[in-house]
Parts: sequence; structure tokens; C-alpha cells
Amino acid sequence: ATWLTDVGLGDRGPIDQVISLRFPSYAIRHRDHVCWLNHTMREYYDLWDTFSAGLSGRGRIKEGIRRRLIHAADRYLLTRNVTKLFVQSETILKRLSMWPDLRARVLYPAAPHRPYHCDRYGDFVFMVSRLTPLKRADLLIRALATGDGEGIKAVIGGDGEERARLAALVKELDLGDRVQLVGTVSQPALLHYLAHCRAVCFPPLAEDYGFVTVEAFSSRKAVVTCTDSGGPVELVGDGERGFVVAPTPEALAAALRRLMDDSALAEKLGQNGLDLARTITWPDTIDVLLGAKTAVQYSRTT
Repeated sequence: ATWLTDVGLGDRGPIDQVISLRFPSYAIRHRDHVCWLNHTMREYYDLWDTFSAGLSGRGRIKEGIRRRLIHAADRYLLTRNVTKLFVQSETILKRLSMWPDLRARVLYPAAPHRPYHCDRYGDFVFMVSRLTPLKRADLLIRALATGDGEGIKAVIGGDGEERARLAALVKELDLGDRVQLVGTVSQPALLHYLAHCRAVCFPPLAEDYGFVTVEAFSSRKAVVTCTDSGGPVELVGDGERGFVVAPTPEALAAALRRLMDDSALAEKLGQNGLDLARTITWPDTIDVLLGAKTAVQYSRTT
């Protein structure tokens, strides 16, 4: 259906350029088609083992065939159907590394247009995300039950399928006085929590990019993430704009303890994050996507 959609002519005349973002929108056909990929159908790529483990034998065969067809279609579309290809992180680029003929450049998105600010470095850690298994909010909760996590408070914003299980875990670990599950947060509430927390914890598994990272940086807050968290790792850099630790409660708790015990360190790493966030802007991004400027891939060593 996407392939057959006519995007050559709009209400006001010919459409000059198309920018697609994700599966299956990059099947759109246009003479000037730029794809800025945030992800393919992940169940048929990096999430295949988890996805296929829950299938019957017959279902695995059926989905295996579908996976091969989708890979073939994606390879064609991303090499032959687009004029230029950008990806939103190195993590996404690595998922497509089996295709040497794929020519893509990394172009990081900026934080959404919101009035981010920093009021103080408070006494709690903030996490905001959809509450799904891949986001691993349970890792933060378990970290607070360790020795290094003792006394640390956390506010977890967001809703999703994991909320009931997370609430039960908080009760089981007797953390009700230190962990708040505040549900869906409005934009004013999000900005408030970011402005008042000590740091942001974002420990997802193999995240495509994660706007939470640049939102935290824009609020002058450090980010604690994990070595297998994907996109956030590329921007945080261990000891540069936060900490990148092993995906265990103990390692996460140790990093959080350092920030809670040293507000000057939290402020220094947060300022480093803000300095980076200021270099990733929407005007520059638009210029690159429209061909007016060359993309410069950010290196976490700079």
C-alpha cells in the first residue's frame, strides 16, 4: 500500500521532496526521496530471537519466510528506492551491517522544542519511558534495593504493560517510600521533573536512539545508562556526560550513588551534556535533510 501511494502531487502542486522515517514508509516512491531511518521492523532484526522464541514450530517457519522477504524488500528499498539514507544512530546502522552496499550516514535528532531548564540538582533520580520490558525500569527499581542504592529516591514516569508488575516489585522490595510510579506525565510535569532531579536514569535494551538522553542533557542533567542500551551509549560516554555501566542492579546503583553523593560531579556532567545538546539542532538537521549542509557524524571522543 505504501509503494502504491502517489506522493508526486499535492494540493498546491508538485511535491519537491519526500522524507521517510521508518518501516514501511520508506517504500514510498519519489524522485527525491531521503530516508532518515529510526528503525526497521525490529522483530525481524535484532529482536528476532525473543520474537521467534514464543512461536510454534509452524509459526517459526512462517515468520522465518516473512523475515527473509522483509530483509530482501528492505535491502532493495534502502539501496535502490531512496536518494539518500541517514540513520538516527550508530546502533541502527550496525543492525544493517550485513549489507555492505548500504551507504548511510548518522544524523542524530535534537531534543523536541520545549523550554528545558535546570532549577536545581535535587534528591531523586528521574526515569521516563513507556513501561515495557525493553525499557527495563525494573533494573532501576532493583538497583535501589542494593547496598549502594540505599536511601536513593526515584520518580518513574510513563505507563504501559509493565506498570502493574513494577508496582508489585516496588512493594515486594519494600521501596514504597522511595519509588514513585507517577504514570503518564504532562509536558509541564516532564519539564519539572527534569529541572529538579539529580540525574536521569535510562537503562533500555538496544534503544534505537532515545530522546530521553538529549532531553536530560537539554535540562543540564547527567544520564546513567547501560553498556547494552544502544543509542544512549553513543551520546553519554562513560564519565563524560554521565555513566555507562553493566546492566546489573549493582553497577547501576554504584553509578547513581556517585551522583547522589557528589552534586558538583552531577552538575559538571550535566553541563557537559548541555554543551553537546546545543550542537545538535533542528535547523542544522533540516539543512542536512534538504541537502543544504553536509552531515557531520558526532564522535563521542570529541
